[in-house]
Amino acid sequence: MQNIDNYDFRGKRAIVRVDFNVPLSDSFQITDDTRIRAAIPTLKKVLASGGSLIIMSHLGRPKGPSGKYSLKHIIPAIEEKLGREVKFAPDCMGREVARLSATLQPGEVLLLENLRFYAEEEGKPRDLAEDAPEDIKKAAKSEMKERQKKFTLKLASYADCYINDAFGTAHRSHASTALIAKYFPRDKMFGYVMEGEIKAIDKVLKSPVHPVTAILGGAKISTKIAIIEKLFDVVDNMIIGGGMAYTFVKAGGGKIGSSLCEEDQLELAGSILEKAKAKNVRLYYSGDVVIADAFNNEANSKVCPIDNIPEGWMGLDASDSMISEWEKVIRQSKTILWNGPVGVFELEKFAAGTRKIASLLAEVTSGGVFTLVGGGDSVAAVTQMGFAGKVSYVSTGGGAMLEYLEGIELPGIRAIRE
Repeated sequence: MQNIDNYDFRGKRAIVRVDFNVPLSDSFQITDDTRIRAAIPTLKKVLASGGSLIIMSHLGRPKGPSGKYSLKHIIPAIEEKLGREVKFAPDCMGREVARLSATLQPGEVLLLENLRFYAEEEGKPRDLAEDAPEDIKKAAKSEMKERQKKFTLKLASYADCYINDAFGTAHRSHASTALIAKYFPRDKMFGYVMEGEIKAIDKVLKSPVHPVTAILGGAKISTKIAIIEKLFDVVDNMIIGGGMAYTFVKAGGGKIGSSLCEEDQLELAGSILEKAKAKNVRLYYSGDVVIADAFNNEANSKVCPIDNIPEGWMGLDASDSMISEWEKVIRQSKTILWNGPVGVFELEKFAAGTRKIASLLAEVTSGGVFTLVGGGDSVAAVTQMGFAGKVSYVSTGGGAMLEYLEGIELPGIRAIRE
């Protein structure tokens, strides 16, 4: 298969789908440039190999053209990291974009305006009422399909080759992430971000070094069911922290006070416990937790058993003794996946457990353990706490990583491999 390292970019215009959906402050300053930094090696590779760049991305969820969501705000950051001027197309359609792309010289860079200013990017009709008659809905979807095809063809017309480096949107069958690839049957490839993400997750799912441990946190079991069941075929140990744990505890008859619990998932939690036993996967979620009488930094707090939390109190963090038990498992592991914080790390008073997990993973990584961190909150935690560069791989894709872990073939990946 064609790849970014063996492709001849000399004199070619490469249209690259990146994920520059970065958070901006009210004054349009980038508050986390991780995604931009991640894509730079791919962009520099094209330029160093004699090609020119047409960069396309989305930003936010606009319902049409909007100054708030314009990609012009991030041009200084791209220029600084690329070390060269970035031309800006005030649109991603129309004659001006066609002119700018057609006259692009080797070494030059053009950034297209936000793809999602057009409904055709996602392929969903806007302003279509939920209660609209079925024949109206059908006609609108059919019309949108034709418009999306023209939109995709127009994007493809700007370039000689296509690179998908936006793992964060690889699970979406959008014009710029999946549909455009068919117009470049022999000139399409993954960028380094996509390659890195696929290799890192495959290293956990398909060729892990055992023992393998998954650390799953976050609020809900319901969003992780498919992942848990998929991981039962891979892991030796599963550590469950965060809000998810209390549903398991209650399913086992424990008292959890006012802790987060998915009442409608209690039966499912029980069946998951049985499946873990059948698959010989050791589950870790019991022990002492830090509880509080309110959800804020000023709350009273104390440590108590996770299955005996008093009424009016809620579990908000893993305790030192619980982390110590988990540490034994972590230190014996050779491959570790971490998805989801083990406490309410947004509140400094209850961030200790998540910080200790991040620190532990950094430590075992330096000793040769492969550690993969993925999922929005756990990525935010390791980044904020200064451990992002100390683990083996930090995934840039939230929903995409979760779907890939579930074993779903992502449209953005399939489009390149076909």
